[in-house]
Amino acid sequence: MPKVVFTVDQSRSMRDQDVPGHNRWHPDIPVATMVRPGDVFRVECREWTDAQLKNNDSSNDVRDVDLTLAHMLSGPIGVEGAEPGDLLVVDILDLGPVPQETGDVPGQGWGYTGIFAKVNGGGFLTDYFPDAYKAIWDFNGIFATSRHLPGIRYAGITHPGLFGTAPSAELLASWNRREQALIDTDPNRVPALGLPPLADNALAGTATGEVADRIAREGARTVPARENGGNHDIKNFTRGARVFFPVYVKDAKLSGGDLHFSQGDGEITFCGAIEMGGFVDFHIDLIKGGMEKYGVSTNPIFMPGNVEPRYSEFLSFIGISVDHDTNTNYYLDATVAYRRACLNAIEYLKRWGYTGEQAYLLLGSAPIEGRISGVVDIPNACCSLYLPTEIFDFDVRPNAEGPVKKDRGQCAVTS
Repeated sequence: MPKVVFTVDQSRSMRDQDVPGHNRWHPDIPVATMVRPGDVFRVECREWTDAQLKNNDSSNDVRDVDLTLAHMLSGPIGVEGAEPGDLLVVDILDLGPVPQETGDVPGQGWGYTGIFAKVNGGGFLTDYFPDAYKAIWDFNGIFATSRHLPGIRYAGITHPGLFGTAPSAELLASWNRREQALIDTDPNRVPALGLPPLADNALAGTATGEVADRIAREGARTVPARENGGNHDIKNFTRGARVFFPVYVKDAKLSGGDLHFSQGDGEITFCGAIEMGGFVDFHIDLIKGGMEKYGVSTNPIFMPGNVEPRYSEFLSFIGISVDHDTNTNYYLDATVAYRRACLNAIEYLKRWGYTGEQAYLLLGSAPIEGRISGVVDIPNACCSLYLPTEIFDFDVRPNAEGPVKKDRGQCAVTS
């Protein structure tokens, strides 16, 4: 087994670990441990909310989750010789749930998918599903099943939702300025347009005193992806993936977490993946001066992993950039088009007995494929959603007899 360079005791909060991780991006968060180019090592991870959600049949925990704690990241891992302008080459060798453990913490044999309430995070379809819901998934090898979504079983495409390098002080200041400018365009919007720095529940690794206070005041929230990588939620960051991260600070300071057992393209419920704690095995290398050599100035580039579920038959749903509820046309808006593709898939699944919430949870967590099919034919962008038909234990395809609607239960709801 690779050397474990960052250890997590799943019975304790990230804040109470022997070496705590962090939940903000900041260049001054101290390095937790050092590795060298060429090293292979293991990083253990806590579930992203610090295990606030439980294996039960209520979604009150989703409704009430404290998002100021997110995301709990392991690291930073310093890389000897890394300097600003380099590319950090990160190979994902292996990853999975917490090994050989069962228990009350996500990753100990189970995970969850949540629809977040509009007033607390929201999601891609939050105007259609404004309340909190949850599905619990049980792991059986590579497969996941849920008592909250009967009739469905699929292989996961396990991946870290979030990992990246530390920003420089200048880059951090740029993030904070531009995101605050966006928030200022509609400061009372629900959900908010962005999340500015917030000292409440900030965790700054091993930093103490004035340094920890400054990190809490200035540190960027980890919710969106940015130039350093971060919360990409790309399901193809799985075994075999190689990511080329820009280096902005000395030692690069790689951090990661937010592990997913499975996820569909878009993670549309906000917590749309099957969330868990667990481990990631990395191999690290450097390309000196790589940012200039390869023109990597704003975002990482990557080579997808070569391990994924082998589904070959799909039922695909199409959306165009029209809000059919108000019959409003938008100009080449891929977001509107993909939203409509998702809504069309949900409406179809309801004909087989699933509730809208169950269908929404399924689309967030199953290995669906979302595609931008056309963004040139004015005025309508076209997006498509590919749903594997083999994940159902019944024939979900259209036929002359019509859909067989059955009672398929309900996901976890709030009281």
